[in-house]
Amino acid sequence: MSLFAAPTGARPNGGRDIAPLIATAPALPRKPVGRATFRGVVVGAVVVLLAGAGASADAAPGDPVVSGATVNSGHDVIVGITRNVVFPVTVTGSDDSGLSFADVDLKGPHGGFYTTDAFCETATACTTVFTANAHPAPGSDDPVDLANANAGTWSVDALVDANDGGSVFAPGVGSFGLKRAARLTVNASPEPVAKGARITVTGKLVRANWDTYRYAGYAGRAVKLQFRPKGGSTYTTVATVKTSNTGTLRTTVKAVKDGYWRWNFSGSTTTGPAKAAGDYVDVRP
Repeated sequence: MSLFAAPTGARPNGGRDIAPLIATAPALPRKPVGRATFRGVVVGAVVVLLAGAGASADAAPGDPVVSGATVNSGHDVIVGITRNVVFPVTVTGSDDSGLSFADVDLKGPHGGFYTTDAFCETATACTTVFTANAHPAPGSDDPVDLANANAGTWSVDALVDANDGGSVFAPGVGSFGLKRAARLTVNASPEPVAKGARITVTGKLVRANWDTYRYAGYAGRAVKLQFRPKGGSTYTTVATVKTSNTGTLRTTVKAVKDGYWRWNFSGSTTTGPAKAAGDYVDVRP
């Protein structure tokens, strides 16, 4: 199972710094390998993926080698405010006897920390499953898991055992982005509109606030206004507009032909991407 430790003082209410255990899979018995299993918990916090290929740190001749880690199949982990997000982490490596067991720690900004372990599914790969969430516990206002300060780039540490009893600790063997979910709206008017007249396109960019469990406006972000003509399959960027201090968007464009207008936000280091559904405008001669 995975455990998340929230940073001290990160929550405005509730007073709890350690979230309860979050079950992601049945607990697995640890195979003894003749070494200490206690490690000091490094308080640290889940985009992208694979990093740190090469020999494991602290590896001695005959010890297993950790070559990398892939998080969420190479995709960002994006978390909103209403549901758990489950994602895999696969640690790869090698040993003459084959890999047998892996402890995996995920560490991020401002004290974010997840840990879990699993037996290896093959001689060269060990996959663990983590669960992240940023919503109140059922029936409670107490905080669970993530705070806004935890969003950003996370690192992967792995402690891997081999079938012959050898083991190695590989810090920083991977990295990924744990991001706040975003949403976009769009409205193009008037509808219909005379050809050559001006269309006003508005919208709003919001993102998940893991401290308040609400979506709030995302200020000062560059968002692309895009157009797809009727019968076409590709959107083309027409303009780039920055959001206001409340996350709103507004611009005007000339009506040339029938088609769909949308806003497109590519994301940031702490926030996932978002696209609005196209709003159709009928252009009359």
